[in-house]
Amino acid sequence: MIFDKDGTTTIVFQEKTTLSGFLENLNKAYPKLKHDNIVVNLFSFNTLEIGDLLEFLDMSNTHKGAGRSFVLVTDKLNYDEIPEEISVVPTLQEAKDLIEMEEIERDLGI
Repeated sequence: MIFDKDGTTTIVFQEKTTLSGFLENLNKAYPKLKHDNIVVNLFSFNTLEIGDLLEFLDMSNTHKGAGRSFVLVTDKLNYDEIPEEISVVPTLQEAKDLIEMEEIERDLGI
C-alpha cells in the first residue's frame, strides 16, 4: 500500500492487488490515517462495479462522521448510478478540489 501525504490529505493506492486485499490493507492502515482527509485512488483496478464502491461505505461514513473527507477516485463507472452518500470523482485533482470545498463548508459550519 502506498501513501502520498500532502498537508492534511493522504492519497492511498496500491498496485497489483484485489479489491478485497486493498480493503483489508486499508482497514489495517486506517488508525494511522484517521486524522487526515483520505483520497482512495482506484485507478489500478481495471474493472469496478457499484457494489465494489459500496465496500468503502462504512469507512467513508465513519470518516465523514469524524469531520474528515473521504473520496474515491475512479473513472470506470457511471456517476449517475453511484449513491450520494459516497464521494466519487474521476480525477485526483477533482478529489483535492472536493476536499477543499468540504473543508471550507466545515469551517463555516455548513
